[in-house]
Amino acid sequence: MFTDLLNLPLDRDRASQSDQILSLSNMSWSDYERLVETDIDYRASYLNGVITIVSPSRSHERIAEIINGLIKTYCRKYNLVYFPMGSTTLKNPPLAGKEPDHSFAFETDKSLPDLAVEVTYTSGGIADLEKYKYLGVQEVWLWKNNEITFYRWVDSEYVEIKNSMAMPKLSSSFLIAFINRGLTETPLTIEEDFYRQLN
Repeated sequence: MFTDLLNLPLDRDRASQSDQILSLSNMSWSDYERLVETDIDYRASYLNGVITIVSPSRSHERIAEIINGLIKTYCRKYNLVYFPMGSTTLKNPPLAGKEPDHSFAFETDKSLPDLAVEVTYTSGGIADLEKYKYLGVQEVWLWKNNEITFYRWVDSEYVEIKNSMAMPKLSSSFLIAFINRGLTETPLTIEEDFYRQLN
């Protein structure tokens, strides 16, 4: 099996503390396709002949789930129709492939999400925007180092924005305080406070 060459699975004990990353260079698009077709519990992406495999840490997953819950809470507050797409593999063969932490289409169901969310606990970040450039996602949120940055596709590049275009009543500065509570609090109280404080 193809994954046997990758020495998987990765160390789950260390993965609870930090993301584990495996980058494979000189790989083909067909290598990537075969990898994502296997039933593995890792996130895989592809760009410029490099396959990157991430085993998310517990903290990574917790932050991602908090963001996911806050997005859904916002949609309930403002009756914004949403279609969760989760970590659906996004592809533009043979250029790029990516599995976001979470993704959403709004207003109508679509084949491509309007928003992708990326949590960068120990690696990634801006480099992931390069992959999204080839995938056509209009808005990307990147969480890293206890900050969240919103990016919007404008004139063939991603530019930082303060307020989400997909969720116009939401700013990154307002959202971050609720996200970072996720490492020590239950989502129930965080989402309740978030709902109440939304204007």
